[in-house]
Amino acid sequence: MNRRQFLKSAFFTTLGVAVLSACKKVTTQTKKLIEKVSTKKFDNIDISVIGFGLMRLPQKDGEPDIERTQEMVDYAIEHGINYFDTAWFYHGGKSELAAGKVLKKYPRNSYYLADKMPLRILKDKAEVIPVFEEQLEKCQTDYFDFYLAHNINKREWETLKQCNVYEQLLKKKQEGKIKYLGFSIHDTPELLEEVVKTYKWDFVQLPINPIDWDMVDAKKQYEIATKAGLPVVVMNPLKGGQLSSLNTKAVDLLKKENPDASASSWSLRYSASLPNVFTVLSGMTEIEHVTDNVKTFTNFKPLTEKEQSVLSNAISVYNSSGAISCTYCQYCTGCPVGIDIPKNFLIYNQYKATERKDRFVIAYESIKEENRADKCINCGVCKNKCPQKLDIPNLLKEMAKLYEELKK
Repeated sequence: MNRRQFLKSAFFTTLGVAVLSACKKVTTQTKKLIEKVSTKKFDNIDISVIGFGLMRLPQKDGEPDIERTQEMVDYAIEHGINYFDTAWFYHGGKSELAAGKVLKKYPRNSYYLADKMPLRILKDKAEVIPVFEEQLEKCQTDYFDFYLAHNINKREWETLKQCNVYEQLLKKKQEGKIKYLGFSIHDTPELLEEVVKTYKWDFVQLPINPIDWDMVDAKKQYEIATKAGLPVVVMNPLKGGQLSSLNTKAVDLLKKENPDASASSWSLRYSASLPNVFTVLSGMTEIEHVTDNVKTFTNFKPLTEKEQSVLSNAISVYNSSGAISCTYCQYCTGCPVGIDIPKNFLIYNQYKATERKDRFVIAYESIKEENRADKCINCGVCKNKCPQKLDIPNLLKEMAKLYEELKK
């Protein structure tokens, strides 16, 4: 190689290195552009302020759509969401399986997984550990970061005590199979106080949103947990989706204050603004839900005093519409005569939000005849299951009456 060829070769080698270096620099800069959601401290770890609830996943052929769920989870993790919540009952037992499938591509120490002991199915203390082991297998994991006694109410509280649930789960915690042990509750402040005083817990999961804060004593329950030193995970921050589809007058108030913010973002920020809340669970069904939540909680700021006032006014306007306070949790399913209660209530609340009589009639008639509100026999089975203590038979009767009136 002569001197000219050597210099030419050196020039292009240097140019290549420079180009590669520049590309590497651009790639690094691009990575930095991906902003992460804000976090709060729990114990000594950082938990994303918004958590991914795996209870309202997209469906395909009656089961969680794994491909779409994977896309949502990938986006969530890429943007810093690291808390994922599942349960035995979600999606008819398929949520835990979905969690195992979509999270297995990620290192186990890169996210926090929460699951729950299904108290409702327990008949004997010998069932507790087999159920727990089955959940580990379904989720394809060796341990749960957060584990809860699920949905404590008066009946399940007795089950928990009689089946020695706490003692058995505490042993699993000592074995390292559970990192933090807590419970969720849909009941009275009095029962919450009893549960808190009876056992030593690490955290509690409570339903908190702008409607329930005063209407169903969410404020008092939050105060009980805070006084007991129990950090709070928020469930039902959107009251089963009601607060993401407010009526037009309520939405107008929110849009006037902040045209770029979704209705959902207001209520999610409401719960996350509470100092003792370390994460707020959002049940996400579409990728748009994930992107909106990431937008809301990147550089998260608690609601200002003015924003609190605007939201309060919007909620008052919405409450005056007469919507049913249903969270669509599915606990009332299994009606003896086959009524699809959540679907009926969803249609009713959509009518209250839009005031479109024609759409209500069409939507009601789209429900299979045997699943409609007018088939209620007033047996009361659903009423006893409802965490919101709704008088479901009466509400179904009113809905059926409304349909007959509007049909005319």
